[in-house]
Amino acid sequence: MAMSQPQKWPDEMNVPELEKQLQDEGFTRTFIWEDAPGAFYPDHAHPVETAHIILEGEMTLSVHGQSRTYRAGERVDVPAQAIHSARMGPAGCRYLIGERL
Repeated sequence: MAMSQPQKWPDEMNVPELEKQLQDEGFTRTFIWEDAPGAFYPDHAHPVETAHIILEGEMTLSVHGQSRTYRAGERVDVPAQAIHSARMGPAGCRYLIGERL
């Protein structure tokens, strides 16, 4: 399975509104996560589908040999059990995560 195509959010992101939208889509658990500059997560998988909405900074996500960088205002969903890795940009990354349990 491939990652979803990114969605672009308005420049003025309203986090409570984004959380509600994720919850309306069935992502029952939402939280904000922040990683330091250059943080790296090697290949791993999650048991549930996850949505990532980048609030600040950038994240490069690699799935099935394909990498793409996501920046503030973009969203990417990762299917359950998809093996992926992530590297944060030079300013780190702050993002809203949704988990479809």
